[in-house]
Amino acid sequence: TQVGSGTPMGEVFRRFWLPALLSTELSQPDCPPLRFRLLGEDLVAFRDTNGRVGIIDSACPHRRASLFFGRNEECGLRCVYHGWKFDVDGNCVDMPSEPAESNFKDKVKIKAYPAKEFGGCVWLYMGPQGLQPELPQMEWCRVPDTHRELSRWIQEANYMQGTEGEIDTAHTTYLHKRFDPYSNENPDRRGAETQVYGQRDGAPMLTVQDTDYGFVYGSRRNTGDKDYYWRVTQWMLPVYSITAGPRPGWPQGGRAYVPIDDDHTSVIQYYFSAGDDPITEHERDGLRISPTVEQVKYRMLDGAVLDTWRDIRNADNDYLIDREAQKTLSFTGIATARSQDEMVTDGMGAVADRTKEHLGTTDAAIIRARRLLLTLARDLQEGIEPYPASHGDLYRVRSIHTFSPEPDFGKFLEERREDAIARV
Repeated sequence: TQVGSGTPMGEVFRRFWLPALLSTELSQPDCPPLRFRLLGEDLVAFRDTNGRVGIIDSACPHRRASLFFGRNEECGLRCVYHGWKFDVDGNCVDMPSEPAESNFKDKVKIKAYPAKEFGGCVWLYMGPQGLQPELPQMEWCRVPDTHRELSRWIQEANYMQGTEGEIDTAHTTYLHKRFDPYSNENPDRRGAETQVYGQRDGAPMLTVQDTDYGFVYGSRRNTGDKDYYWRVTQWMLPVYSITAGPRPGWPQGGRAYVPIDDDHTSVIQYYFSAGDDPITEHERDGLRISPTVEQVKYRMLDGAVLDTWRDIRNADNDYLIDREAQKTLSFTGIATARSQDEMVTDGMGAVADRTKEHLGTTDAAIIRARRLLLTLARDLQEGIEPYPASHGDLYRVRSIHTFSPEPDFGKFLEERREDAIARV
């Protein structure tokens, strides 16, 4: 669970491009800089006069003043303490506090990381320059902006807790259960099958199949008819998922749980239209409410401030739990599935004590994810680089959401192989 520089998992993450911010957060050239933390490092992002994005150390190398308060002007971020100015590559391009004939500025450089914009996100690479990997070619990154909906927020727990919640399909039967007679008693395949068949069969049969990019797993539920309800989830190293929507035709999507540090996570949520038509405003409205986030200046315990979003339902207000609604409307009394998920994962503590767990059959995907990440870490310690980091096309996959009389996951997946391949 530790992700700092020099830690086994920290070095694994530093071998991949990671989505750090949304491009819209740096809305225009010379806009205000933005504070964030990734893998335990405090950084500042800015968009220069020419539109290039720079990611540099948050503190000026002169006397460690915060560059968040700097002036973003004329292709550089200028520290307001003594006027030192840095470009997107970390070069000191002006040092007005030194004599004009001095070459001191040529000897000073601020830490800067490569940044790329792709799929509406600003991606960051924090590893060895000679090993710079490929960007993961996930379909949500490749579709037009009209076909994509993105959001970002902070979660107050280690990245692995969010990741495990994301790939735990069995919890949807219980955590997200609603006491809606129509949904529970009158299933309509044009409706929200996740709710309907989750209530019909609360113990799904899970099968996990390893891939070069992570794994794909199938969740099979009995429908009470002659076929099965299949939901197929893709999990891609190190922290990406593609999950099926609640009903056919709904945008596919998933989340990346990107470590801020050992105790906090930046969640990037992405949805995309898998067809020719763009995401409608009705669909966007539905996607935006889970979770309902507000822009905040989030103060860490060490005093650092992050510019991010936070769910309005959070630990400080008990996720706005409604005990009456818990009796009559929903299993939890907490509105929105994302807030329900966050309540559970954050409630485990910043880093859950996994020595006290008792894992069952529905935890197969969680067990596999842990083993895969540990294998990556051990291999890297032995000089073996992560294979998917340098093979971006491996990430061009989709989830599957359908009915089939086939009970065997291997055979089902072979029959539906084309449905699991990205079109864009």
